[in-house]
Parts: sequence; C-alpha cells; structure tokens
Amino acid sequence: MGTTYVKAVVTGPTGKKVTVRFLVDSGASYTLLPESVWKRLGLKPKRTELFALADGTTIERKVSEAHIALAQADGHTPVILGENGDQPLLGVVTLENLGLVLNPFSRKLQPMRLLLA
Repeated sequence: MGTTYVKAVVTGPTGKKVTVRFLVDSGASYTLLPESVWKRLGLKPKRTELFALADGTTIERKVSEAHIALAQADGHTPVILGENGDQPLLGVVTLENLGLVLNPFSRKLQPMRLLLA
C-alpha cells in the first residue's frame, strides 16, 4: 500500500487561511489539524470526543469545524484539534462531505458515486 498526500486550504471562522499538506487516511473518521494550524486559524473547541487509535487505545480530543478547499471540491467539515506533534490527516467524513473517495489502485482522490436510495 502506498501513501497519498494532498494540499488543501483550510479557513477558520475569522477568514484566516492556511495551506496544509494532508496525509489521506481512509481509516480515519475525522480530519485532524495540528495544534499550530488550528490555533493560527482561531478555531475553538465545540465538543470533546473519544477516538480509537490503531493499537486499540483511546484518546480524547477536542473537535471543531473548518472550511477545507481541495483541488476537486470544498466545504465545511468537523476537524479534530490536534495536540503538539500530531500530523495533519484527511479523514473519510471530510472526503464524503466533499463527494470524494480515495481510489485504492491509483491512490488519487476521485468523485464518489453518490446514492440517493
């Protein structure tokens, strides 16, 4: 398996923007912003959630919302407010909100097949 990175412009509630290089993580539910990014954007916690890590341990993180613009689409999405040392991850909730999916063969983002049924 390969890894896929994409650049996105993340905008906070004050209109501040930061360009972020995200690892596309099809195993992660929410998108994660490093502490230095979300603080620069002026994001504030809206709630706290428990998240399971790959090794089975759970961690508690605060969650907010941001606007994310990729080359293919843009929109608002929940984001985990990461701590010092956390790396930017683009999760499946954001991808689905934007109508995108990671193609496992080409390792590129592409439009998803949207179902109404």
